[in-house]
Amino acid sequence: MANAEMSNNGGGPDQGSVVVGRQAQVASAEQLALLPHVAKLLLENGQSTEKIVTASGRLADAMGFRATVFPHWGELTIRIDDASVPRYEIVGCAPLGVDMRKVAAATDVIDEVCDGRLDAETARSALDTIARFPPVSLTRFALLAAAGAAALGVIFGAAHLLSLALIAVSAGAGACLRRWLSGMGHNPFVQPLCAALLAGTIGAVAARLQFSSSLRLVAVCPCMILVPGPHLLNGTIDLARARIGLGASRLAYAGLIILMICTGLLSGLWLGGVGLPVSAPSQPVPFGYDVIAAGVAVAAYGTFFAMPWRMLPIPIAIGMFAHASRWAMISFAGVGAATGALAACLVVGIIVTPLADRMRLPFAAFAFASVVSLIPGGFLFRMAGGLVDLLSLGNKASFDVLRTTIADGTTAILVMLAMAFGLIVPKMCIEFLYPDLAKSGSGGRR
Repeated sequence: MANAEMSNNGGGPDQGSVVVGRQAQVASAEQLALLPHVAKLLLENGQSTEKIVTASGRLADAMGFRATVFPHWGELTIRIDDASVPRYEIVGCAPLGVDMRKVAAATDVIDEVCDGRLDAETARSALDTIARFPPVSLTRFALLAAAGAAALGVIFGAAHLLSLALIAVSAGAGACLRRWLSGMGHNPFVQPLCAALLAGTIGAVAARLQFSSSLRLVAVCPCMILVPGPHLLNGTIDLARARIGLGASRLAYAGLIILMICTGLLSGLWLGGVGLPVSAPSQPVPFGYDVIAAGVAVAAYGTFFAMPWRMLPIPIAIGMFAHASRWAMISFAGVGAATGALAACLVVGIIVTPLADRMRLPFAAFAFASVVSLIPGGFLFRMAGGLVDLLSLGNKASFDVLRTTIADGTTAILVMLAMAFGLIVPKMCIEFLYPDLAKSGSGGRR
């Protein structure tokens, strides 16, 4: 943490900040240290920018001074007016992770400080403890990764037990590999790259040995659970609120992770001498299997984001309802994948917005976990495989390869845009119409 004193000319608020608090007064060293500590903890664990700004401002107000928060990628700048000359706290941090348990616990600490039940020194100690919360156990992480990938296999048409078993083994092994790599270094791109490489290799071996005819699903489903949905949602929300720099950085980070997943998957298939089919029709899935599998996938993603067990039934129920709605619209109304995803996500956005605030959970992680079964991972990875085929074949590439690659890419983009639009628009409308809702979930209790 770096401290600096600057003149008033260097620190006015902008669209990425908020100024709150009563008349400036001298704050203690513990109070001044608490504010950047809170903001850093929330930013690093997936909380949305608006909630970080609001929570930090309310905390400053409760401690009796004014503060202006400027969130950026790589650092948080906080202007504190507790004397005649404002001072600036610059904290190095980046929103690389998602941990709902830490966000909920940190928000509870903010509540207690704002209610006068906790002093700054005790709160700082509690936040240090929260920051050291261990990740979910390896057993739970690996088992839920296996179950979640197999559930996505069911949703996308894997009909044979051997195919589902291969998907589960691949995803579980990838989860163990990711956890091992996390202890070896802190590069955020190595884990998805290596897990996708393992999935592609296992898929290629299965095809070579003719263990399964569902090569696409055996290779792709373990990679779908690596998609960084919360970062995509948080980045889109920042762009919608005109925080261009931070939003673009979040989306670039998510895009690089997706690029690493595609690179690992295609490299693993290439090592086995197998290509990813550009087009492969999905088998229809019975309604009951489809909805149950969606619930299992939600439970897996809740585990990845460290959601406490007691809270998991809520997003599971929401996710099953959303997937049932999409299934009904596609089956009975005849709409396309993008329209079905849009309708389901609009419902989820309306339900999750007040629930996330009430439960003190980050909206992006909560919402994405509830709609994970809708992600167009198959289209995305098939598009990547088609692009590689076009590059390798050159002038010999057929028009069908080009056509199906464009169709897969367009479908993937439209579904992702529909999901983002469906989740974000209800959230922003509700928070605009009921501004007290944002405050109730960011450090204050009704």
